[in-house]
Amino acid sequence: MKQGPWKTASLGIQHVLAMYAGAVIVPLIIGGALHLSGKQLAYLVSLDILTSGIATLLQVWQNRYFGIGLPIVLGCTFTAVGPIIAIGGQYGMSAIYGSILVSGIIVILISSFFGRLVRFFPPVVTGSVVTIIGITLVPVAMNNVAGGQGSPDFGSVTNLCLAFGTLLFIIVLYRFFKGFIRSISILLGLIAGTIAAALLGKVDFSAVGEASWFHMVAPLHFAVPTFELAPIITMTLVAIVSLVESTGVYFALSDITGRKLTEQDLVKGYRAEGLASIVGALFNSFPYTTYSQNVGLVQFSGVKSKNVIYTMAGILIFLGFVPKIAALTTVVPTSVLGGAMVAMFGMVIASGIKMLSKVDFSSQENLLIIACSVAVGLGVTAVPNLFDALPESVKILTNSGIVAGSLTAILLNLIFNVAKPKQQSQAINNNNQSVA
Repeated sequence: MKQGPWKTASLGIQHVLAMYAGAVIVPLIIGGALHLSGKQLAYLVSLDILTSGIATLLQVWQNRYFGIGLPIVLGCTFTAVGPIIAIGGQYGMSAIYGSILVSGIIVILISSFFGRLVRFFPPVVTGSVVTIIGITLVPVAMNNVAGGQGSPDFGSVTNLCLAFGTLLFIIVLYRFFKGFIRSISILLGLIAGTIAAALLGKVDFSAVGEASWFHMVAPLHFAVPTFELAPIITMTLVAIVSLVESTGVYFALSDITGRKLTEQDLVKGYRAEGLASIVGALFNSFPYTTYSQNVGLVQFSGVKSKNVIYTMAGILIFLGFVPKIAALTTVVPTSVLGGAMVAMFGMVIASGIKMLSKVDFSSQENLLIIACSVAVGLGVTAVPNLFDALPESVKILTNSGIVAGSLTAILLNLIFNVAKPKQQSQAINNNNQSVA
């Protein structure tokens, strides 16, 4: 379906709204923990939005050296929040940006090695990882449905009505419309939900009034990078964890778009993430990784065009220079956003199940891989303090349900399918041939 400028812009705005809350919350948490002033915090948010747009362009623009060329959106990684706050508290902001800079360079250097691991990601692994990504995002959606964790009206009838009313509106649009209206049903649902919330007095426009119309963004605004060994090791671990998460997103979008990924595609995708972190460090922003919520939106809307993501990236860069318009996107109430997230994150789970349909379920080993990886991913998400007694360096790998579940799937696949005795593998191959 060919998209005109107006339709492409609408679809791009829809992607912006899908990722905006996640992108903004990271600088707000980190800036608050580092005791930045209100003016500095506003500047940090604008920097983050700008560099998210640049990072997305680096990934979508496929060329000889970097960029996977899929409709992928990049934003600051949640995995880095704890480590960045710890580094900032002990070593200062300059060490934060030094560690992000070096970790980006290391990711570029190891990208070729990581790309060779594609053979360790058969459908039983990629399907499990994508399913885990969707499942671990659902609690985020449901917390938002209730009004956001820690909100004074958490779980109020008003919040629930706004959230499920938004979801119902999206479902009705999807049921009774086709084409363009169906593809922007999430955006229309967010607009309708926000209007309803405004009529109930639940929309706060104060941030829009306080924001300036324009400001110039400059590199190295907060600090010139300095280099400390411990922060560099920490942020490199965070970067490697992000690569594991991103690999699942790459394969999810590969399945949705019907494009088979090669080893070189993965290498260029990893390089783009390394470059994105370098850009983040130079602009005194954050390390960047793929955003799973936008995968659900690609699946839900059915629009797989890279032009939409280019447009979305351009909007983010523009918003980085115009704080007042950027602030306008923050007025969408948390509960309204939660209602839309239920549909989007559910689509991620559906994509994972679709990928798993290619798996040989007559194999008990495959069933165990899926069972254990999904259970670990869901378990860590449901009980986030499970590994509190472990050292901080280990908790980077265990505190995320996505990472813990993904590593479980990869490890079990190595044990059961890659490191399988040759005679057993031959017997299974013979059995498959006889069935065929």
